[in-house]
Amino acid sequence: MKVIADIIDAADNQKVTLLGLLDMSAAFDTVDHLILLRRLQISYGISGQVLQWLTSFLTDRTQVVAFAGAQSTLQSLMCGVPQGSVLGPLLFVLYSADVMKIAASHRVCFHAYADDMQTYASCTAPDQQMATSRLLTCIADIEKWMSSNRLKLNADKTEFIWFGTRQQLAKLRSVPLLMKGQLIAPLDKVRDLGVILDSELSMDAHARNVVRSCFYQLRQLRSVRKSLPTDARRTLAVGFIASRADYCNGVLHGVSAQVIRRLQMVLNAAARLVVGAGKFDHITPVLRDVLHWLPVRQRILFKVAVTAFDCIRGTGPAYFQHVCEPVADICGRTHLRSAKRHDMVVPRTRTQLGQRSFHVAAPVVWNSLPTQLRSTSISRGQFRRGLKTHLFTQAYT
Repeated sequence: MKVIADIIDAADNQKVTLLGLLDMSAAFDTVDHLILLRRLQISYGISGQVLQWLTSFLTDRTQVVAFAGAQSTLQSLMCGVPQGSVLGPLLFVLYSADVMKIAASHRVCFHAYADDMQTYASCTAPDQQMATSRLLTCIADIEKWMSSNRLKLNADKTEFIWFGTRQQLAKLRSVPLLMKGQLIAPLDKVRDLGVILDSELSMDAHARNVVRSCFYQLRQLRSVRKSLPTDARRTLAVGFIASRADYCNGVLHGVSAQVIRRLQMVLNAAARLVVGAGKFDHITPVLRDVLHWLPVRQRILFKVAVTAFDCIRGTGPAYFQHVCEPVADICGRTHLRSAKRHDMVVPRTRTQLGQRSFHVAAPVVWNSLPTQLRSTSISRGQFRRGLKTHLFTQAYT
């Protein structure tokens, strides 16, 4: 949501954005224990018993290969953090935190989720070469830092893509990017943390991929449907179908009706599977009265509204802390009715695409909610329950 919001904001200002998705080879397995412990002590001030706990967690680990009833000899591990553990991803983030400083020094935006790193820079179309050079220089410095810290940047799997409106993208020159002696051609669409992004951010390719994946799961579930009670079918439909449709659906706010229809078609098919309805049976009563499922459009609004609630309460991600600005905090507006209703300031946009940015969508969705849901005394659990009731009523009446 953060990366796409920045890209949309740039496109709304008639700019294009070059996004680089960096791939690291066996990142968790190559973390040097000595470097990590020294960094925890010097950079983060961890010492004493806590440092001893972490040292005990990392050191004296062994591994063995078992195959066909035989085992290899035990080998001591001198590097790596357990990827499936609670501490593993957190320790890797602390180990690689200096990469963000390198990106900031080059005036390049950087966002990371564990070992999935994204660098991006925005510019006007005539400044394409300058932005490309800045991003590649930043990546080169990141690669040098990784080499000195026992990490490896994999140029073969690193991907680039240009984002912008159709008019601005048409002004770009299609030239490959030179990275570590390899020419990498920008792509028309990429997969970023499970979300497929196309150059114009239509999200059509992502919706098609979700639909394809969900219908594959539905075909598998249909083979055992008659052997399962209704409650079990409902649980499986939520776990295998609805969860896929809901994943990162906050980025779908404001997309075309065609994208929404595709995803709604999947939920309708899942509902038919649960209750055993026919292909041409009217499904809305089942969604409303039996399953109590929100339609896709309301599920997207639910995600945006809950994230906005977290931002307003200060419990959301740090990079979203300035997204929702109360009207009451602006000098000269404290006497307005919008200030008394706890409304948020809606940034101005130049294009329809700009309205899809989370920086705009969050305050717009928040301001559309009933006053009682925006009360400062309501808890997060109460907000979620009240929000679902509100959206449910809005969808089916």
